[in-house]
Amino acid sequence: MTSLRPVSTVQALAAALRERVLSGDIHPGASLPEQEISARYGVARPTVREALATLVHEGLLRREPNRSAYVPEVTPADLADLMYVRRPLEDLMAEAVAGRRVAAAEAALERLAALPPDAPWAAVVGEHMALHEALVVAAGSPRLERLYGALATETRLGMVRLRDVYPDRDELVAEHRELLETIARGPREAARRAVREHLHWRSG
Repeated sequence: MTSLRPVSTVQALAAALRERVLSGDIHPGASLPEQEISARYGVARPTVREALATLVHEGLLRREPNRSAYVPEVTPADLADLMYVRRPLEDLMAEAVAGRRVAAAEAALERLAALPPDAPWAAVVGEHMALHEALVVAAGSPRLERLYGALATETRLGMVRLRDVYPDRDELVAEHRELLETIARGPREAARRAVREHLHWRSG
């Protein structure tokens, strides 16, 4: 029998705010005053403070002295630089997994495809990240995995900017299905080229 861990009020509030940030409902640069959140969700200020601290620790929010926590903005220049740094890491991944199918990545793709049309963008971000992270894990390098993981938060925030780029969810699914098929067919150079084109298109 599998036991379920109860979700605390802090965890529930952090999850609700996380979804709003990653769905773009709370815009980059927007502040999250504790009093307003307390009133909106009907929870005590200390609970709000802990939930915000959780998201600050994750990198989804920032907090500075004498200022409310706020959503950091990922500018087009930030996104381009992020892709610049990701490119050599994804190159290494493509070389390692070329010619193979990665079951965990394909499972994430199918979950992405199965999301209902009204699913929050945060759910899309989650499955997109799961797909790419599964490819990196499949490379079998703990150090590559750690380096890639260090960019995860900025990548998730960067994905918020792509919400309007993919008004049709099927286009996002098709793009990633083609990417996985190309990697699975190989050879290495074809897989590397597909990954580079994928990242270049996103940063353009």
